[in-house]
Amino acid sequence: MTLIALWEVQALKIRATVICAHEEHILFVRKARSKWALPGGKVESDERPVGAAERELEEETGLNVDSLLYLQELKTRDTLHHVFEASVVNIDQARPCNEIVDCQWYAYGALDELDTTDATRHIVKSFLRRL
Repeated sequence: MTLIALWEVQALKIRATVICAHEEHILFVRKARSKWALPGGKVESDERPVGAAERELEEETGLNVDSLLYLQELKTRDTLHHVFEASVVNIDQARPCNEIVDCQWYAYGALDELDTTDATRHIVKSFLRRL
């Protein structure tokens, strides 16, 4: 591996991203002054992506994971997303927690109207294609 390739690997942020779908809606979260995103966040050095996905979903929305299905890996310019679909035990109790100021269920068809990142849009469209 070249020095440049090694630097690129080390510079990548590793993120667990969670799709929580229910009755043809997907749960999106938003931090203050930020775009809508899927729940998720940094994979800490002492955890695996699946553990980070479960932790982040609970920290950001209060939802408790029943099971997680690994969907895909997506590499953007500076982030490696490990994408999971979550089944949760308390689906009707989603609420903004910690740094999240809002969480909303949006219909599958509303994606194009949401102010979100290209990565989030790509992940959701990929998820919807498999339905």
